[in-house]
Amino acid sequence: MKYIRFLKDEKIKYGLLEKDNIVREIIGDIFNNYKTTEKVYSLSEISFLPPCIPSKIIAVGLNYFDHANELQMKIPDEPLIFMKPPSALIAHNDNIIYPKMSKQLDYEAELAVIIKNRIKDIEPEDVLVNILGYTCFNDVTARDLQKKDEQWTRAKSFDTFAPVGPFISTELNPDNLEIRLYKNGQLMQDSSTSNMIFKVDKIVSYISKIMTLFPGDIIATGTPPGVGQLKAGDIVEVEIEGIGVLKNKVILEKE
Repeated sequence: MKYIRFLKDEKIKYGLLEKDNIVREIIGDIFNNYKTTEKVYSLSEISFLPPCIPSKIIAVGLNYFDHANELQMKIPDEPLIFMKPPSALIAHNDNIIYPKMSKQLDYEAELAVIIKNRIKDIEPEDVLVNILGYTCFNDVTARDLQKKDEQWTRAKSFDTFAPVGPFISTELNPDNLEIRLYKNGQLMQDSSTSNMIFKVDKIVSYISKIMTLFPGDIIATGTPPGVGQLKAGDIVEVEIEGIGVLKNKVILEKE
């Protein structure tokens, strides 16, 4: 099943994707109880919204064996985590704004985990029942500022630097999904989540032992090799097996 959060007639709604392009509106809480309605819409008549409203976005750095090999970096002993603010979220079809403060903007395709329940201090074997589903994520990064600052908050936190969506898919094996990124139609990243150093169960358990996770929180699980630069006018697409395609255009920040 695939959940979608969208805007229709200036109202925020939730729905279930039926077939390839039909959304059935639902009423209630996607994390607990909801009811389906008789209202249906085509994807062409709605505006996508980020599929959930997180209290926080936690991301994992250097979490693919092939990416670590590409960078000739040591495999980490435990997940390297950082955070992005919810104010950075944008949806499928929204624009990524290239900030004037940066001279190098990079894409990073990632699988994102959507937390279902309030959790703290859980073990890996208890993780999957506490996950609502999975979605596509682009960890947009001002690479020049990341190198300059030697810590990542500024480089990762600009508005529009967290594209996410288009759907939350609930019936997937997160440890064996094809993940790709296209820039202007050209394949730039091509890997599988089977290459992740730390799998989803280990990541979520590890983070839960540091901070309480709430329904809707997003955990981005790291990017495969092939990270590269974005320019104004570029179209960037993150495609993950069983989820769909997250598409965004890069535009310059207005003067």
